[in-house]
Amino acid sequence: MGRLFLVNLDGKVYSCKHCQTHLALCEEIVSKSFHCRHGKAYLFNNVVNVTMGLKEDRMMMTGMHTVSDIFCVGCGSIVGWKYEAAHEKSQKYKEGKFILERYMVAGPDGSQYLANLDSHVGGSDADDA
Repeated sequence: MGRLFLVNLDGKVYSCKHCQTHLALCEEIVSKSFHCRHGKAYLFNNVVNVTMGLKEDRMMMTGMHTVSDIFCVGCGSIVGWKYEAAHEKSQKYKEGKFILERYMVAGPDGSQYLANLDSHVGGSDADDA
């Protein structure tokens, strides 16, 4: 395995809750109105220090999407997913963007979001916006 180079971000940063690896800047947030199986999730234009899993089609609350899970390069934890393709015309704005599950990341102030145990168990991406 090669040497690992991490991108360190300047500013208000969301990071992996397990290893504090930087993942995204606050100004990259597109929407805070998404939900996943553990509760809240945020849509970002760009994230760093992640690797992507295999592409797969998933039926979500807003329709069928082709997504890739994203994993923290520091510790390997799954932190969200990337929208590769949206099959519904109204959802095309998500393509190429990333979801970070709030439960899996620490906020810019170091805060952590607790999982919502009453949340829907299946994959979701409900956008309230």
